[in-house]
Amino acid sequence: MRNFEYARPETEVEALELLSEHGGNTAVLAGGTDLMNLLKRDVIQPARVVDIKNVSSWKGITHHDGGVLIGANTTLDEINEHALAADYRSLIDVIEGIRAIQITANGTLAGDLCQLPHCWYFRNGYGLLAMKDGESLVATGDNRYHAILSNSGPAKFVSASRFAPSTIAWDAKIRVATLTPSEREGVERVVREEWLPLEYFFQTPKTNSQGVTVLKPGQLITHVWLPAASDTRSATYEVLELCGLDQPQASAACCLGIDGGVVRSAKIVLGHVAPTPWIAYEAAKWLVGQPLTADIAETASRMALAKATPLSHNDYKVQMAETAVRRALLKATNQLGEVL
Repeated sequence: MRNFEYARPETEVEALELLSEHGGNTAVLAGGTDLMNLLKRDVIQPARVVDIKNVSSWKGITHHDGGVLIGANTTLDEINEHALAADYRSLIDVIEGIRAIQITANGTLAGDLCQLPHCWYFRNGYGLLAMKDGESLVATGDNRYHAILSNSGPAKFVSASRFAPSTIAWDAKIRVATLTPSEREGVERVVREEWLPLEYFFQTPKTNSQGVTVLKPGQLITHVWLPAASDTRSATYEVLELCGLDQPQASAACCLGIDGGVVRSAKIVLGHVAPTPWIAYEAAKWLVGQPLTADIAETASRMALAKATPLSHNDYKVQMAETAVRRALLKATNQLGEVL
């Protein structure tokens, strides 16, 4: 691990000031469940680590603008235990699936959304695109856990976030904070906020310098907003190789509006199958107007993976992803136990 400055701000402005210095070559420490691994492996080399855990305005869960606002410093355990989060079943499904108290006690929703890929080439110093001598290590090497969708470009890793599918399915928004530059000496800098739909937060890099999100140096997520749950039914299903400290091989989350036994609205989002969370637009559109039976869920799952282009060693992930979609749909409508 290389030397770095450590800072512990207590206000939003102070945190953003500390993050914007050193040319933005800084890192955020919230739960720290993945940051320490990245630092130890020398994958990232920040000049400063900014510990944001003492910024009180980024803690807690509250009502906001007709929905629920979750602060960036709110732990997964706190979300799991809070009454306002109980109606967002798909988020609770993910927390219950983690089964590692060190993650749920310290990890945060915002931190998970900003996770860097777990691709072993990236974690061993070959960059996000995993290139060596101009050739893709993923394309010619061990690609068991890599992308099966949107993998025709140089990026073949999978999005690492476990909560992105469920929060995107809910049409979540994130508050991105930036400190405005001072135009003249003595003028106090102020915070500029932007509310961004979460589905536009992730990006597929074309170069190693681009990153996996649209965040610019000095910016960070301070809050996640979820619309009112109302009568929406939701669920997440993750296909895990192991219990506990493990990443899903594939996952799917859905939000459904059902009236009179018929689907009136639907959104399906897959995780760990593409460089960004994959929204299955056509499958969700096809569901509308139909009763959600086991056969309908099966057809929708196949439609969701219709564009899959597996690599040389990961075609098994197609079936896993189809299973995740089918079981998420059935789980949201309390039918999963009938087909298992």
